[in-house]
Amino acid sequence: MNNDPYGQLASSLYSSLNKQTRQALGGVGAVLGTVTSTGLKLDDFKHEFQDYMVAELPGLLSLPRRTVTGQTTWEGKQVELSFDFEESEVEEARLEPGKGLKPGDRVLAIRVNGGNDVVVVSKVVNAHG
Repeated sequence: MNNDPYGQLASSLYSSLNKQTRQALGGVGAVLGTVTSTGLKLDDFKHEFQDYMVAELPGLLSLPRRTVTGQTTWEGKQVELSFDFEESEVEEARLEPGKGLKPGDRVLAIRVNGGNDVVVVSKVVNAHG
């Protein structure tokens, strides 16, 4: 039996810190999931989250100069339309990805608060269509 009390203390502390680190990191991280009609189903968790959060991205929206063209019928005649928009900035713009999510959409989610809460960061799609 080891009679080194300092070695035993160090070993005990190492074991305890290792366990605490595993618990702190367990259930935390990015994961793919699918939006359902009643919540969010993560790929690596068997239960559905009915109460989850969605990231909102506030900021300044910069729009480049652009021209929009099209056709319409006016008094029975086809008319070509063209609108020029100057470069502009919209302050206090907000991108709300959650408002565009529907059942079946694949999403990237991050666990927070020790894995107790889930935040959907974005919708993910296949790069090749």
